[in-house]
Amino acid sequence: MKKITFLAMVALMLSGCATIFTGTKDTIYFDSDPEGATVYLDGLEICRTPCSYRVDREFNSVDIQYKLDGYEARIFTLDQEFNVISVLNLANPLGWAIDMISGSIMRYDRKSYDLELDPDTRAMLMNANEIHIDSKEEKVDFYVYK
Repeated sequence: MKKITFLAMVALMLSGCATIFTGTKDTIYFDSDPEGATVYLDGLEICRTPCSYRVDREFNSVDIQYKLDGYEARIFTLDQEFNVISVLNLANPLGWAIDMISGSIMRYDRKSYDLELDPDTRAMLMNANEIHIDSKEEKVDFYVYK
């Protein structure tokens, strides 16, 4: 019985509570208007909108980028917050260390990102065959002929 109790205590001391109870990944949903944007996580392509992706939790910030031809690229950082379950480590420094290393000390606050992409006016200007400027209406029209 003493061995079982000892092994149980060692197992608890070697575990990170947030890592065990909440895991090391969160599923994040990405969408865009218009759809079909390529989603990059820290520079690596992960999917095309609309899509869901299981993102590893990290102590450091995680950058996401949306790219779609004819539209300006959008870069943003995933919202994170402290994972309250980590408090269950109490005075167990090893548990805190495990949660820090696994990233489970933090969790992603938002689980969905839906961004509206703006047309890339620089690309339109460079490819325009005609540009009409109406100063009275404060309007600019670009014409691209293929």
